[in-house]
Amino acid sequence: MHLSRRAASLLIACGLLAGLQAAQAAEPAASATSTAAGNGRKVVLLVQRSGPNLPVDEKIRQHIESRGYAVTLQDQSASPTVANGSDLVVISSTVAAKDVSGAWRQLPVPLLTWENDLLDDLAMTGKRHDVDFGEAPKERYLWIVNAPHPMAAGLAAGVNNVYVKQAAMSWGKPGLGATTIATLYGQPEKAAIFGYEKGATMDYESLAPARRVMFFLDNDTFTNLAPSGRQLFDAAIDWAVGAR
Repeated sequence: MHLSRRAASLLIACGLLAGLQAAQAAEPAASATSTAAGNGRKVVLLVQRSGPNLPVDEKIRQHIESRGYAVTLQDQSASPTVANGSDLVVISSTVAAKDVSGAWRQLPVPLLTWENDLLDDLAMTGKRHDVDFGEAPKERYLWIVNAPHPMAAGLAAGVNNVYVKQAAMSWGKPGLGATTIATLYGQPEKAAIFGYEKGATMDYESLAPARRVMFFLDNDTFTNLAPSGRQLFDAAIDWAVGAR
């Protein structure tokens, strides 16, 4: 069938309009799904309130809240009792490890952190800095080694670009009871994302009192996350709290 140029243009325009309307209709559904992830669960976000990176921590708070979680910001000096009744504790790397109570280690509440200096205090790794835990200064890619796990966020196994530009990444060498999700690219001995199920053996033969998760961020790198990095962050939060 032969179509005039005008008729063809009208069909194309109608098709584009239909596609736009479909996309707009899908947006509320996607937003609702994202918001439903948190389902009102309570999160304590431990930060250094007087530190220079508080604005980044505030953006993290806003992002977590946008996914349906109720987030309370607490200073690094807070007692673990502030987490009573909470569903998850998130510890930012803006804290000074020496100012964080050692009692967080025994807290029977799921916990996620990207402060590598706390990993030994939490019994999530050994004690040797730059051997059992540390920070790589200029990274951009992760190697997904456990794609079927919920914390892999549906990303394909292998190399994934998780930062917009090169920046620091935290890493650790977890105990035998951990599940490793991703490692630094080209450095398979350095786990960038790993987690422990409740009751799993961590380091020093300690048992995880609840789920424990290590994520690869640094003090100010949340805003540098590429889309795949955001997916991994959301998946780590959801798995830690038990939403996945």
